[in-house]
Amino acid sequence: MLGAIIGDTIGSIYEFCNIKTTEFPLFSESSEPTDDSVMSIAVAEWLLTDPERTQQKLEDSMVKWGHKYPRAGYGGAFASWLFSPQFLYGYRDDTNTDEDSKYGTRHPYNSWGNGSAMRASACGWAAHSIEEALDLGKRSAEITHNHPEGIKGAQCVAAAIFLARMGASKEEIRAYIVDTFGYDLSRDCDDIRPGYYFDVSCQGTMPAALAAFFDSYDYESAVRLAVSLGGDSDTIACITGGIAEAFYGEIPKTIVIEARQRIPDEFWPIIDEIRGAV
Repeated sequence: MLGAIIGDTIGSIYEFCNIKTTEFPLFSESSEPTDDSVMSIAVAEWLLTDPERTQQKLEDSMVKWGHKYPRAGYGGAFASWLFSPQFLYGYRDDTNTDEDSKYGTRHPYNSWGNGSAMRASACGWAAHSIEEALDLGKRSAEITHNHPEGIKGAQCVAAAIFLARMGASKEEIRAYIVDTFGYDLSRDCDDIRPGYYFDVSCQGTMPAALAAFFDSYDYESAVRLAVSLGGDSDTIACITGGIAEAFYGEIPKTIVIEARQRIPDEFWPIIDEIRGAV
């Protein structure tokens, strides 16, 4: 999960200033965690403190952390869910009914955006089986992103991290993802990079983030490849970084030292506890 937050932090300054090369400074004075990291921490805290994994407790955690970091760069619909839920009713989905009260005071808004995938890394660390990884990914997504593609993106991240933790090869991870989620993973980074643009959908984000992981040879190369694709750089690097950490098993100490200067102190106990719970 630390790999996801560092990836987000590295990619933060390139989200709206894309750089189509792997040769770039990993950190600058402006590098900082974004909404990807804040919500990753919220999901992790939920997993660590709520053994029943209820939607109400997840909502509580997301709202708590979101309000602690109100300027982290949330997307429009999610910002409404977080700060002004009274204005969100009916957004994208006119089928919401009283049944949605199970989600607490807020309700999901049928999003297929990559916000569900970017916050799901802890699900892959907390899971004890591939079935549990899929279930936790789904639960973490559907509180907001209850569109099938939104759920699929979160499940894919959780499953990839779980499989990587269990020692699966890249070929085995790729085959599982293609068979289970149907993503086209036939293109490598060199194929994707020239025409890749800003795409906040899970459908457009996951194949790119996965290509960066599959083309990498260590954690740093994975994040560099992810950022080099352009588009939603912080989220792509967050997803790629989370999977790469699980697969390679370590993050270079020099990168961790730089990250410690930028990641809030209150994030670290949760990051350490998720890793220690494995």
